[in-house]
Amino acid sequence: MAPGKVLGSGTTLDTARFRALLGRKLGVDPHHVHAYVLGEHGDSEVLAWSQVTIGGMSLSEFAERRKVPFNDEDRAAIDHGVRRAAYHIIEGKGATYYGIGSALARITDAITNDERAILTVCAPTADVAGVKDVTVALPRLVGGDGLLDTFMQPLNSEEEDALHRSAQIVRDAITSLGF
Repeated sequence: MAPGKVLGSGTTLDTARFRALLGRKLGVDPHHVHAYVLGEHGDSEVLAWSQVTIGGMSLSEFAERRKVPFNDEDRAAIDHGVRRAAYHIIEGKGATYYGIGSALARITDAITNDERAILTVCAPTADVAGVKDVTVALPRLVGGDGLLDTFMQPLNSEEEDALHRSAQIVRDAITSLGF
């Protein structure tokens, strides 16, 4: 894949929130939580639960080993916390510019320092979950030359369907603009 120069912040902030909430629940530094939020930045975003790893272990293995109860209610609370965080912040501060500023600074660091970081930024993509020519957030390798690679996740069928719906929402918006 040729390096790409066009990218958006995607779900970088949502992914950071997902990792932070998981880390808090599991009692581990979020830097050791690998988890991604995919698709559009918005209500249809997809938390890729099936791909969560901590210390090289699946979420369920890690929780069991650490004897941390983790159930559907915990998933729902974290999902809600990720999706609704912006609304809480706007309610309290009136805006979310500090969070997105932090995410943009992270992306900028990855590019200017050629960090080759995997970030959930968005970029034009030929096919995402069966939706053609769409721009959504996926884990992508970001470095000094911009976007270096995209890593499609091996999602379960429910997540794949949700990513298709999310990508279709974005594709419909692009089409409505005449593109």
